[in-house]
Amino acid sequence: MASEEIKQSLKLFIVLSRAYKAINETTNHFFQKNGLNPTEFAVLELLYHKGRQPLQHIGNKILLASGSITYVVDKLEKRGYLSRVSCPEDRRVTYAEITDAGAQFMAELFPEHETNLHELLSALTPEEKDQAIELLKKLGLSVKDLSY
Repeated sequence: MASEEIKQSLKLFIVLSRAYKAINETTNHFFQKNGLNPTEFAVLELLYHKGRQPLQHIGNKILLASGSITYVVDKLEKRGYLSRVSCPEDRRVTYAEITDAGAQFMAELFPEHETNLHELLSALTPEEKDQAIELLKKLGLSVKDLSY
């Protein structure tokens, strides 16, 4: 493999990492300003948009270790943003469900989050965003197929 190709791959990794870091830090600041950490926001956002979810599945859906989910759910439950609901058909299953207070909180917060993300990504045209989405999907799927 040519040395220039290797350098180009390294440069791409660095540019991707820096772009992610810049966007992530800005969104994390927004969450903190509103009394949440990124994981708490992700759990609330999942429940707000997808409805009740089994606790056992939340970690996979937001890319978090299952042990951390219990802690996050406890914190959100104490704040009154979600509740645990037992499954009547299977006692082993417990659902997390957003409360009215949680839904109201997200109804106010999420549109602002969307606007902030739109502004953060406004350096790209709609066509460039489509292109970036396709390229990053291709990259992510190809990495999944590699085994180390």
